Amino acid sequence: QVRLVESGVGLVQPGDSLRLPCEVSIMEYIYDYGWYREAPGNQREVVAIISNTGAINSADSVKGRFTISNDKAKNTVFLNMNSLKPEDTAVYYCNARTIAHTYWGQGTQVTVSS
Repeated sequence: QVRLVESGVGLVQPGDSLRLPCEVSIMEYIYDYGWYREAPGNQREVVAIISNTGAINSADSVKGRFTISNDKAKNTVFLNMNSLKPEDTAVYYCNARTIAHTYWGQGTQVTVSS
């Protein structure tokens, strides 16, 4: 059984912080986890990726504000978001990549508005 479940508060104000958890249940070797986002009218884009060894890559638009982390004991991948901006408004998805598959969560809406 494959399961990725994102959650988080939907509406925040500019400058706020938010942490998105993604609970992962996959019975395969996962070589990296990622957070992506899709804003209305835009293609899905990568936000940050963390490998199974802890190497991290982040989009330039979020560097210094967003951090991805992996709590292996809790089987949860987090996206910590600080200094949120209206342009961060999007549906956020987590994913997990194995040798043979890429799995996606259902997505969670984040709206940044005053």
